Amino acid sequence: QVQLVESGGGLVQPGGSLRLSCAASGFALDVYRIGWFRQAPGKEREGVSCIVSKGNTTFYADSVKGRFTVSRDNAKNTVYLQMDSLRPEDTAVYYCATPLFACQMVVGGRIRSKPFGSWGQGTQVTVSS
Repeated sequence: QVQLVESGGGLVQPGGSLRLSCAASGFALDVYRIGWFRQAPGKEREGVSCIVSKGNTTFYADSVKGRFTVSRDNAKNTVYLQMDSLRPEDTAVYYCATPLFACQMVVGGRIRSKPFGSWGQGTQVTVSS
């Protein structure tokens, strides 16, 4: 069974850091691109980052460029999202998923009606003083 499980969320002060993990099972990471998405209450889900299935090319939404870093460890079948310089507006539930469309589009702000494979259960990130 294809499964994605996020972990690593929590409460952090503004300016702090968190590292989220997305552990995959049932498939090999090197055949799927992995996207990170977030959704705050009352807001539409947005793509924040994406890493391609082959190699290490990464993409980021403008709102997180320079602060977030996505990486892949194929041996552990895990993708990470390192989040630095966190801001209150980063507060959301963060999900990893296997988008069935290009990484460029994941972070392009137009993901409604786009096809996805699997979703994780989400992990809460709260940035507050």
